[in-house]
Amino acid sequence: QVQLVESGGRLVQAGGSLRLSCAASGRTFSSYAMGWFRQAPGKEREFVATISSSGGSTYYAESVKGRFTISRANAKNTVFLQMNSLKPEDTAVYYCARRMGIYTRVVDFDSWGQGTQVTVSS
Repeated sequence: QVQLVESGGRLVQAGGSLRLSCAASGRTFSSYAMGWFRQAPGKEREFVATISSSGGSTYYAESVKGRFTISRANAKNTVFLQMNSLKPEDTAVYYCARRMGIYTRVVDFDSWGQGTQVTVSS
């Protein structure tokens, strides 16, 4: 099992940018694909982005495509989520997780972090 700790969330105005980080423990970080999800109050957790173990392949939810960029630094056991052109509807708790399945459902990921709050004001 890997432990994940997210950071970087805060209050930001619409149109602004944030960079989230997810630090992982363990020696096998570079062996796994990783992903970001988010959960707004009263809503289900939803997929945001995923990146392959090498970082060479990425995939995004339609709602964030062109605005968000997922990346990773395997030497630092860290995955990032650069968020630009933020909208009020991006407000949520953002979680990173390790991808164990072939799809992007919640059940395809494990080792969830505690989350970091992102609030976008209008």
